[in-house]
Amino acid sequence: MSWYSLLAPDHIYTFLLLFVRLSTLFVFLPFYNHMSVSPSIKGAFAFYLALVLYPIVPVTPEPASAGIFFMALFSEIVMGLIAGVVLNIVFGIFAYAGEQIAFVMGFSLASVMDPQSQIQSPLVSQFLTMMALLILLAFNGHYMILMWMVEALQGAPLGGFVLDPQMFDYVIRAMGNLFMLGFSVAFPIVALSLLSDIIFGMLMKTMPQFNLLVVGFPIKIALSLVVWSVVLGSMMMIFKEQFLDAIAVLKAWIQ
Repeated sequence: MSWYSLLAPDHIYTFLLLFVRLSTLFVFLPFYNHMSVSPSIKGAFAFYLALVLYPIVPVTPEPASAGIFFMALFSEIVMGLIAGVVLNIVFGIFAYAGEQIAFVMGFSLASVMDPQSQIQSPLVSQFLTMMALLILLAFNGHYMILMWMVEALQGAPLGGFVLDPQMFDYVIRAMGNLFMLGFSVAFPIVALSLLSDIIFGMLMKTMPQFNLLVVGFPIKIALSLVVWSVVLGSMMMIFKEQFLDAIAVLKAWIQ
């Protein structure tokens, strides 16, 4: 194949769709869409991957009209959006668990601006999401995302991604499980907080001079930190399982 043949309309159209797919995936998928990475670097990385992956992509015929062209671009954007929602739900589980933990520990007011979501969130939520991101790098989850992108080029042709009702059903169930799993992750600390509240209430009934604000809250925070340090490894194991399940679902959609 000569270099001149690569300038044919079919090849240009195929490369454009490939670049749009990779760009939208970097906009929506976790880790790659982090706000600390400048858009110019993301665009350059997407362009580089488009050059690397172009030889294995089947050539897509030139569209017959502008409407078909824009529909193909829209399908690529929808594909990146739905994949981003599925994977970001996994991180949302631990953000919600962090909010529950911060509330029972009395750290709800300890909130700072989250650079990723651009909203105020508790420090505990940010800590759990950052730990989840580190675990993602530890078991090469970012490489799994890239491999899914490559497999999607074979299973879902460029411009041919079609939404399926099963995708909506899965996203709805996953959103419902987000709150259930988030509460399950935070349950050891929430249960300990409830137990400590009962014990402190009994102490205040038997010893009215017991100062809950001075003595009770530091003890409650210390116990929560001890339990949190014990169950943190289990929390990250749950994150790994949920992430692998989400990747498996995405792979099933493109087969």
